[in-house]
Amino acid sequence: MRYFPYVNLEHFIYSGIPALILILIFAVSLGYHHFQGKEDELRKTRIVNRYPDRIEDRNAPFPLGMILIMSGAILWALGYILVHGLLGIRI
Repeated sequence: MRYFPYVNLEHFIYSGIPALILILIFAVSLGYHHFQGKEDELRKTRIVNRYPDRIEDRNAPFPLGMILIMSGAILWALGYILVHGLLGIRI
């Protein structure tokens, strides 16, 4: 038995809620915002390749939110490795 019964709720709030928010931001960013260019509308509609079963490939712009999330994850991982390596902390 734990000394503090609300620790489980606190752990859920600290880990579960931010994860849900990140998932929502990621889902919204997949479909909408990207850098606007001259040929974006043409790239969204022009079919580059056709595959069997009527699958069509387009060269659509990459969403900005996905770029930010992936670059943040990469920077965090590199920082984590460097800090633990330089400070000599055992993982």
